Amino acid sequence: MKCTICKKKIEETFLEKIKGTYVKGKAVCNECQKTQTDKIKEL
Repeated sequence: MKCTICKKKIEETFLEKIKGTYVKGKAVCNECQKTQTDKIKEL
């Protein structure tokens, strides 16, 4: 799975859960959660 903002691959746990979050149904990585708050609000 890829991040909606930066298009990098999001790591997954062994249970196939992403190491990030979903915002309005779109995946966002941890790095973008910390730095791209303005873009997350636009989603």
